[in-house]
Amino acid sequence: MNMDLRERLDRGDILLSDGAIGTLLQQHGLEPGQAPEAFNLSRPELLSQVAATSVEAGSDLVHTNSFGGSPLKLAVHGLEDQAGEINRTAATAAVRGVAGRALVSGSIGPCGKVLLPYGEADPDEVRAGFLLQARALLEGGADLLTIETMSDLAEAVLAVQGARRADPGVPILVTMTFESTPGGWFTIMGNDIPTCAATLLESGADVLGSNCGQGSAGMLEVARAFAATTDRPLMIQANAGLPELDEGRACYPESPADMAAWVPKLVANGVRILGGCCGTTTQHIRAFRRVLDQNRDSA
Repeated sequence: MNMDLRERLDRGDILLSDGAIGTLLQQHGLEPGQAPEAFNLSRPELLSQVAATSVEAGSDLVHTNSFGGSPLKLAVHGLEDQAGEINRTAATAAVRGVAGRALVSGSIGPCGKVLLPYGEADPDEVRAGFLLQARALLEGGADLLTIETMSDLAEAVLAVQGARRADPGVPILVTMTFESTPGGWFTIMGNDIPTCAATLLESGADVLGSNCGQGSAGMLEVARAFAATTDRPLMIQANAGLPELDEGRACYPESPADMAAWVPKLVANGVRILGGCCGTTTQHIRAFRRVLDQNRDSA
């Protein structure tokens, strides 16, 4: 049986997460504009296969295929009434695939709506949707929850609140997406890293960090900014570089070796959980695993 996340962090482990589920599903027929979560209902065995492949590549922590699993986000595809089943199946499929060899984290992404007063989304409805999602993921067997790719701190807090209502003791990881500006690192909603760190910790997050929006070099700067603000464990999941268009398709330029070269620097700056976001593949995770193992053996 796996030690839980907090135990592993307390003993000083560096945990390897997985790569981009969407990138992997595209290799198995996911079409542009199609909801990845629809695969949870039609092809759950594929999700188990993806989870197993990540573990075999060296992942200690695997995410569920539920990033867009909030009812408001699923409504875009007419799937909102199936949100509970979609999220439970995402978790059960991942649990089946890891077969006790890794932790399973329920992925919770943005709801796709802008909160009042800037948009039309009611905070209570958004929180309730995150609660439903978190509860279903935990019912399906998820060990922890990752609230990721958040650009609005207020929405991230609602997600943490929903997760805490689902289970007051569940470990919660929160990663925001930042852009570099002349004044520092900010989300597109204007949230800076010190404010994000303080607010998320107060709301009940266990691990903080960033994913998406940046390649490895940018993420190292983000990690340093977090480390200057808090001594809590950090999670970083960089893109495989910034996307470049090739015949209308987004391609990511950072090779597995390119990204793996940044791993020791990220770890030296407080990153305790690392993995990949857009464009990262099983090969990237294998390269990360090699570097982590080499550093551990030489320590």
